[in-house]
Amino acid sequence: MIRGVPVSLLAVVAIMSGAAVVSQAQRQPLLTRHVREVTLNGQAPLVGHLPATQSIRLVLVLPHRNQAELNALLKELYDPSSASYRKFLTVEEFTAMFGPSQEDYDSAIRFAEANGLTVVGTSRNRMNLDVTGPVANIEAAFHVTMGVYQHPTENRTFFAPDREPTPDLAVQLWHIAGLDNYSTPKPALMRRDASAALPALVRSDASAPKAEPNATAEPNATTGTGPSASFLGSDMRAAYYVNGNPGAATLTGAGQSLGLFEFIGTDLADLTTYYSNVGQINSVPITLLSVDTQSTSCVEPTCDDTEQTIDMTQSLGMAPGLSSLVMYIGTGALSGQTTDDTGIFNAMATASPLNAQLSCSWGWTPPDPTTDDVYFEEFAAQGQNLFMAAGDDGMWRSGVGFYWPAESAYVTTVGGTSLTTTAAGGAWASETGWEDTGGGISPDDYAIPSWQVATAALCANCSQTYRNGPDVSANADFTYYVCADQTACTANVYGGTTFSTPIWAGYMALVNEQTVLYDHAPLGFINPALYTIGLGADYDLDFHDITTGGNNLGTTVGFDLSTGWGSPYGRALVDALAGSPGSGTITITTAASATVAYSSSNQVVLLSAMVATGSGTVNVGTVTFAVLNGATPVGTSVTSGTVTGGNASANYTVPGGTAIGTYTIKATYNPGGAYNGSSDSTRTLTVGTIPPQITWTPATTIIFGSSGTNVLNASSTVAGSFTYTASPPTPAEVITSTAGLGPFLPTYTITANFTPSDTGEYSSASESITLTVSEESVWIVDGSGGTSELAGNGYGITSTPYTGANASLALDNAGNVWSAGTGPTLLEETSQIGTQPVTPSGGGLDAPVGIAIDGNGQVWVTNGNGSVSEFSNGGVAISSGAGFTDSSLSTPSGIAVDLGGSVWIANKGNNSVTRILGAAAPVAPLATAAANGTTGAKP
Repeated sequence: MIRGVPVSLLAVVAIMSGAAVVSQAQRQPLLTRHVREVTLNGQAPLVGHLPATQSIRLVLVLPHRNQAELNALLKELYDPSSASYRKFLTVEEFTAMFGPSQEDYDSAIRFAEANGLTVVGTSRNRMNLDVTGPVANIEAAFHVTMGVYQHPTENRTFFAPDREPTPDLAVQLWHIAGLDNYSTPKPALMRRDASAALPALVRSDASAPKAEPNATAEPNATTGTGPSASFLGSDMRAAYYVNGNPGAATLTGAGQSLGLFEFIGTDLADLTTYYSNVGQINSVPITLLSVDTQSTSCVEPTCDDTEQTIDMTQSLGMAPGLSSLVMYIGTGALSGQTTDDTGIFNAMATASPLNAQLSCSWGWTPPDPTTDDVYFEEFAAQGQNLFMAAGDDGMWRSGVGFYWPAESAYVTTVGGTSLTTTAAGGAWASETGWEDTGGGISPDDYAIPSWQVATAALCANCSQTYRNGPDVSANADFTYYVCADQTACTANVYGGTTFSTPIWAGYMALVNEQTVLYDHAPLGFINPALYTIGLGADYDLDFHDITTGGNNLGTTVGFDLSTGWGSPYGRALVDALAGSPGSGTITITTAASATVAYSSSNQVVLLSAMVATGSGTVNVGTVTFAVLNGATPVGTSVTSGTVTGGNASANYTVPGGTAIGTYTIKATYNPGGAYNGSSDSTRTLTVGTIPPQITWTPATTIIFGSSGTNVLNASSTVAGSFTYTASPPTPAEVITSTAGLGPFLPTYTITANFTPSDTGEYSSASESITLTVSEESVWIVDGSGGTSELAGNGYGITSTPYTGANASLALDNAGNVWSAGTGPTLLEETSQIGTQPVTPSGGGLDAPVGIAIDGNGQVWVTNGNGSVSEFSNGGVAISSGAGFTDSSLSTPSGIAVDLGGSVWIANKGNNSVTRILGAAAPVAPLATAAANGTTGAKP
């Protein structure tokens, strides 16, 4: 027996120090023990050594950082007066605050690899490092010798180290798991009939249920709904939760996930058989998760899954609406395996999402009972609760049966009772302590935790110094229906705290479901709350106090060492643990006003509201929505489902023919729990006019200057009239007149504006299309027969553009277009809006060919007779009657004015260019005045 193990969670003494980091790698002991006492005192004689080449899987466990701060945080998390009460950490937050540093974790990895070990697994909280390697390398790395010993109480050998490991590692490790296979875990399960054949198994007694030699074959169950009146998991729900009040028993574990701790896999076919045989259906998704090399499958004849199937049927029976059930499976239950409790617990501590309720019905003997405390502390910090079976060997005694981890102060230990119900599937009727239930005073002398001190002072058989257990209890008698190993199912044959433990885990899922509904944090480690309730005035309203029967420590009023505080008393204990749903006046806000169009038929509109208190959102109660015309209801009010996350909504039917107008939406909160009712009438429902549908005949692209037209042809589904506007520049001007047009653009938005004849039922409406205009004039005839002109791209326009051969065009600064044709003197000026043409004459004009406009708007023209003419912008001849002539001119054609005012003429007759210096006004200001020659001189 290992003596003197104090505990820290809300208790009196801390048990761990932080990681000790030294300046250089040197041999240093670990923070927990590894050597089995039986190898030191001669009870287990050495019979050999492990082969040097045999491979072993180990888990290197690193300690917490900042242990003192973690101890302080754990106290605050469970102190109702603390600002940190139940503000649990995420895995990431816990790792950042208390997990090993990345540097230390990397150092451990380098150490393993440098010593010939292979890293086969890491963890996101940096607590566990899984490695494998040959015995020779392990012995060298940890300075141990791996001996083989004769087991003192079992007909087998086991391996173990001969001394405490002392690795040459700068980081002091917490523990090394896997260095021995001394303890083979066993489930807290008993089989009633000692003469009956046990289920087949690889017989290390790995997961074989223990036969009860003194039990008779008479069944204890009389009121179960299973075969032979045996109890089902659903019967435990009926007795411990529904308890004759089905109307109040609405919780199913919805939204909650539950984790099961198992040292061996299972066969889900057995679970299917169970539900099929009893006419029930399981709808909870189940995940089988191996945390190491252990198979998730367990099939007869090589494996027995009785324990694992029981864990599922009992937890699912109590909480049939769980979001998920996860079975964490690790090595330990098969012959020769090491016990990977560190791997299973760490997987539970780092799962995503975390399981708020965990259940373990296995017992084993670790080399140091503090080994798993690092995981238990993380559970408590992250809001997880682990339920542990108290065992089936009666009073806890050192060296008798398994009492670890049930004696740990970090778990909720579950004892056993014998239950009677009022009828099949009925309420709780009576209960006595089960004679084989585990319980008592911690054999490993775990110090009494602070939350148990006041209780122990009132308990005659309790220790005032060490941990007492169990904490709670439930039915563990031989009264259950069990299916396992794909063999015939049994009734009233199996018993044990393996049943009561998952029952409590399922009950915890109901409690945590209610905390979510009440917008509270999950409970986390419930022992402090359990003991507060147990000492309270309403104890016997929340627990069934069991005062008869039990193990040889007996039972008594209140807390005892057979049944703890007793079994759950229906919905009352849920309410006591989850707390009040809240009190005070609700603030309800209708989420938004609503609008529908008038209709002669019924219409459905979604109405919603937000519900809150000063302390947060609300997850209970309902909201009723009514639509009022003054005080008169419009239609029938509707009520939402349960408020969730402070939100409620319902589909309201607007009666057909409801008049156009604005109505009041009244949202009324129907209180849940201890809340007061409240209402809100700040939002409205508007029944609006019907928007008519407008249909356009799409406008086509119009080529500037073409003779095409485009009719503005919009239509509506109801009677009324249209007006048309366009943009840019000014819609009215564009559509209705030709005055004041600005620069023409490539596109215009044409809008049809509709006014209904019946403005009481229908609303005005508008619809737009885009009209594309190319670089010529566009004439548009609208639906009323009016004629309007649109312009494009900044050019002047004319309704009768010249289309003859050899035509030339030029644009002056006023936007007028000058055109020349093949006629004897055809030269025209057209204004910007296509009116008042000017036809200049004289000045030597003769069969004009080319046109250019200078900076003063004067017009220069080349003539077919070889001369050049000049006109004012108004069409008055400036050049002489013969025009300008020069010997260099030869059939002049093209003409242009440059930036300096020189006139350039292209001579078609001799393929030359004539330049008249400074003869014209520059088309743009010059930076400097420069003239190369004499006016009229060719270059």
